[in-house]
Amino acid sequence: MAARHIPVLYEEILEYACCRDGEVFVDATLGSGGHSLGLLERYAGIRQLIGIDCDQDALERARVTLEPFKKKVTFLHGNFKDLTVLLSQEGIAAIGGIVFDFGVSTPQLKDPGRGFGFSNDEALDMRMDRSMPQTAMDLLKRLSAQELEDIIRVYGEERFARRIASAVKDAVARNPLLSTTGLADIIFRAIPRKFHPDRLHPATRTFQALRIAVNDELAVIGQGLDQAMELLTPGGRILAISFHSLEDRIVKNRFRDWAKGCSCPVGLPVCACGGKKRLKIITRKPVYAAEAEVGRNPSSRSARLRVGERLG
Repeated sequence: MAARHIPVLYEEILEYACCRDGEVFVDATLGSGGHSLGLLERYAGIRQLIGIDCDQDALERARVTLEPFKKKVTFLHGNFKDLTVLLSQEGIAAIGGIVFDFGVSTPQLKDPGRGFGFSNDEALDMRMDRSMPQTAMDLLKRLSAQELEDIIRVYGEERFARRIASAVKDAVARNPLLSTTGLADIIFRAIPRKFHPDRLHPATRTFQALRIAVNDELAVIGQGLDQAMELLTPGGRILAISFHSLEDRIVKNRFRDWAKGCSCPVGLPVCACGGKKRLKIITRKPVYAAEAEVGRNPSSRSARLRVGERLG
């Protein structure tokens, strides 16, 4: 275990998954295959594991990781927003469980040339799926200053979004080949020094916002969760790891609505919609990484896990 990459909330995923013998389990964000490897090792009765990722590089890494279980694993290149179609192409109409690990992975952040971070001077790409046409640089050229400001404020929760957007648009107009370090420097100078975060580079929130926008990350979360609910067999579980409050809010609200069932306006004496409870919430509050894990992997500090179980 010490020699391989361990994804966040690894033990918690293994504990809450409760994979049942003879069922199909889906890892909707396969990454390097860490969660899937642990599940296959712990739950020998898994009939088939479907690993989905929109990043071809991640799929290649996962093939190496999951080599001992290659007869049980099917690798699919695609986005979990197309979950139903991807599975139907494999003849799968029902699943016994699914895990989502939203956001960018550590290998993607460290991979030279991907443009997710600013530790190296490289092109502003940020595409998780490099077959997609729009890069972060394309986005910066296309958006108006107001549109860019909205993205930085909402997705990055950045108080200086207006100043940053104005400075970035001016810089892009002067230099259409702006790099990651160049963008980071512009953001650094746009935020007053006394408001620089203590533990984060001032550009971190803006880079996060651009990445979310380039990959349309928040919109696809709801689509993936909705399809997963339809595919789950009774007793099957959805496990969702979020790193951003906006991601977590989508998961929380979906789980709440499915657990509530009835969607009638408050005050009606009896239910008129016929809604039925579809989900049992297993984690009433999000599960966070233990102190020991945060010590080993500081990026796990913001990770939170929610788990729900499909009702009959």
